[in-house]
Amino acid sequence: MPHDNAKSMTVGSKAEPRTAITIPLRFADGFEATARVVTFHGLVDHGEHLLLAFGDAFSPDADLVPVGRRPLVRVHSECLTGDVFGSQRCDCGPQLREAVERLSDEGGLLLYLRQEGRGIGLYSKLDAYALQDGGLDTYDANTALGHGEDERDYAAAAQMLRCVGVDRLRLLTNNPDKAAQLVRLGVRVDEIVRTGVHVTAANTRYLTAKRDRTGHLIDFPAA
Repeated sequence: MPHDNAKSMTVGSKAEPRTAITIPLRFADGFEATARVVTFHGLVDHGEHLLLAFGDAFSPDADLVPVGRRPLVRVHSECLTGDVFGSQRCDCGPQLREAVERLSDEGGLLLYLRQEGRGIGLYSKLDAYALQDGGLDTYDANTALGHGEDERDYAAAAQMLRCVGVDRLRLLTNNPDKAAQLVRLGVRVDEIVRTGVHVTAANTRYLTAKRDRTGHLIDFPAA
């Protein structure tokens, strides 16, 4: 089961905005978008997490979501191998690219959390890959290294959302644990909006483990 840290975090802790800047983005396939990027003081895990607002997610005169909006939100955990280098062993890079386009079209928020390898770190993630090459699935590889199956928590994400005026949202994810943790942290998840399923020859076993072990909402496309 996913590692449950959210219960132990302080739900009422407040974060404050640190900086907000506008950055033009361009992906390898040529897709372009513009993001309003916000950094924070006071995050409970002291991480350097980012919130990126797209489209009309923020009101024009303030870095806040207009009152009453239920923005589409993607909570994305950092994956250097997938997001930057295009690794096909996971689906992280394609999910990030998909999310930015959908958020840009609709107006929404991307929370980019520095939680590499489900929170175990980059080197440990690569160690887990080596164990997967020996036959373990992605979860058993983590536990074989002495880690939890999934060590991520989303308390900082809840703080970031509250900081920009969000207390309810529609969550762009296939991972029900993200929604469950946000709800426990006092954020109302009105709807889970599924992401696409990005299958490669190298990630089918990984995606199958996510579906079968932790209930990810993954329907493989017909052959």
